[in-house]
This record gives sequence, structure tokens and C-alpha cells, in this order.
Amino acid sequence: MTKLDDWLGQHHAAFTAIRRDIHSHPELGLEEVRTAKLVADKLREWGVEVAENVGKTGVVGVIRGNQPGERAIGLRADMDCLALEETTNLPYSSRNHGRMHACGHDGHTTMLLAAAQYLAENRDFAGTVNLIFQPAEEGRGGANAMLADGLFERFPCDAIYGLHNTPGMPASTFGTTVGPFLAAADSWKVAFHGVGGHGGSQPHRSTDITYAQAHFVLGLQGIIGRNVAPLDTAVISVGYIHGGDVNASNVIPSELVIGGTARTYSQEVRDMVERRIADLAAATAQAWGCRAEAHYHRGTSPLVNEAEQVRVAVAAASAAVGAEHVNGQLRPGTGGEDFAEMMLVRPGAFMRIGNGVNPDGSFVGLHTPLYDFNDAIIPDGVRYWVGLVDQELGQGLRAIAAE
Repeated sequence: MTKLDDWLGQHHAAFTAIRRDIHSHPELGLEEVRTAKLVADKLREWGVEVAENVGKTGVVGVIRGNQPGERAIGLRADMDCLALEETTNLPYSSRNHGRMHACGHDGHTTMLLAAAQYLAENRDFAGTVNLIFQPAEEGRGGANAMLADGLFERFPCDAIYGLHNTPGMPASTFGTTVGPFLAAADSWKVAFHGVGGHGGSQPHRSTDITYAQAHFVLGLQGIIGRNVAPLDTAVISVGYIHGGDVNASNVIPSELVIGGTARTYSQEVRDMVERRIADLAAATAQAWGCRAEAHYHRGTSPLVNEAEQVRVAVAAASAAVGAEHVNGQLRPGTGGEDFAEMMLVRPGAFMRIGNGVNPDGSFVGLHTPLYDFNDAIIPDGVRYWVGLVDQELGQGLRAIAAE
């Protein structure tokens, strides 16, 4: 048994309690006051240098190795929750109405905290580890908020790493790949305006925007089928259609709003999708004698893993759980991840850790009211973080034999 294994055996229960405490008190992005204080207080308790209020509610801890070295790396975890009502009925379920840790950020924060304590107690490495506890990953721009607050000017990093749990992957397996790994997560909205009227007696006096909307929805998939190259990836989905009134079914509405999401891996395809949605809205509106206003909002950027950082990440994960449990060519997904904004500035790699699968193959997915982070994977997450420091900044940190 290694020194790290022995340490994890002694501390696993304590960090499970911390994870469940965070789970019970979820906070939305840029509102993580309690969570940020817990993180900062624990880091200080372990002798870690702490900076608070980085990007409003972000926290950065700095651990300097006791060996000479100039290299610095960043390890990042997210802290915010989702606006969702929890239905797990667990003893530690959310105490905040309409708020839930349904994406596992409570577990991400805990695993990095545990790694922080171990690294603070075992500084036999050369260089600096910056522990980045990011707020507002779930669509509120926490990564850009930290960057605007001088994250990498104040805490220089030669490389950065992120970790996210994945239900449906066996517990404590890891996976990543070189190149595009997650997609740009954009949103779009089109408002159709026309002349409403009586749908029963005088529909011919209206410019029926529902026709325009119907053809627009059908045309959206034509963008994917005929404007996106067959080997490129793009998704356009409709998320809502609002028009008319349930109490006035005989009235043709004069305004209808439709919106959804778009996912892409490359800047060229992203630009094209934005342009074609606007073109299609205008053309279908004109065809039916009405007008359209299209709005496209760019969310998180595509997340693109660098080859060198993937090599390091795979080596660290292999040291943590064995190479047979690590997939270095995991299939990319079209989810979005705010960490991509940091990776535009510094080279990095994003890794998945399995959250588990039931014996019958079922699992509870992220962003659902029955989800819960699997506390059993905390030790392997810590092994991964410590392994990254070992790979980047020194040899032997993880494998020192227990005395």
C-alpha cells in the first residue's frame, strides 16, 4: 500500500461528509458564498495560500513544492449547482428549494479539496500547483469572470487540467481524447411577427406566422444535412415554441417566439450555423408575408484537448487505476463545458471519471432530479489529481511507501 492509499483510507469518510455537506447547501453560479468560504477555510486550515473573490466567488489555493522548479500547473474544479428541485429523498438532499447539485460539482470540489490537503502535507515536488475552484460553470460565465479578474496573470500556469464525473461510465474508470472533446454550447432565438386575425372566419386576412415557424423548424435540419460537411459535427435543436393563447384557440397569433440550442466543434461550422439560422428565418418569414428577428448567443467555446496534456492526463489516470481502466481515445460528446474558456488561454486536458453503472446497465444521468455523485470514486479522483502533480512536477510523490 502506498502512502497515498493509506492516507485516503484514513480520510475518505471525512471527505464524504464534506461532499454531502456541500450537496445539502447548493448555490447557483456567482452565489457560491457558503461553498467558497468552506473551500477557503479548509485550504487555510491545511496551510495553503488562499485568494478569495477571484471572479466574484472563485477561490484559488497555491501550494509550492519544496524542490526547486519553475513550472506551474492549474487543477480546476467547479462549485455551482443547478436550478432544479431534488427528488432523491437522501438524508443529505438539498435544503435550498429549487437548487440541486445535479451535475456533481459537489464531488468535483471535494476531490480537489482532498488532493489539496494531501499535497499540502506532501510537498515533495518541484514547482507550483494552483488549485482553481471555479464558480458559475453552469451558464453564468464563471471561467471568463476569473479570467477577467487576472486568473493566469496572478496565478501563472504552464498547463491546466479539469475533471468531470460521467454517469454511465463504470466507477473509477477514466476517459479522454486528443482534440475536440466537448462542443460549443450556443443558444438561438427567432421571433416571427405577422398580422394576426380570426382563425375561423377570416384566416385569409392574416399573415400566418405559424406556417413560417413550421417551415423554419423543418429547414433547421436541412442546415445540418446540407450545409455541414458529412464528417463535421453539429446539432441544432428546438427547445421551446411560444405563440398564441390557450384561451384563444380561434385566434391566429401576431407574434411567435421559438428558440433552442446549437452545438459545434469548429469556429467555421459555428459561424456557418449562426449565419444560416438567420438566413433561414428571414427567408421563411418572407415566403409567408411576415418578418423575423433572429438572435444568436455564443455560450461556451469548443473544448479542445492538447496532445501533450492528454498524454500527461492518461499517464496520471493509469497510475491511479491501472492502464486497462483508462481510455485515451474516448468518443467526444456535444455537451458544453465552461473550462473551455480557460483552455483557450492555456494548454490543457479535460478528463472524465466514471460515476458508475447499475448491474442492469441503467444509471441516473446528470442534470436530473434523482442524480447523486458517487462518493466511492473520491479516492480515485484524488489519485488522479496527485498523479498529475507527480507527472508534471516530480517523481515519486504518489508512490512513496507507507511507513
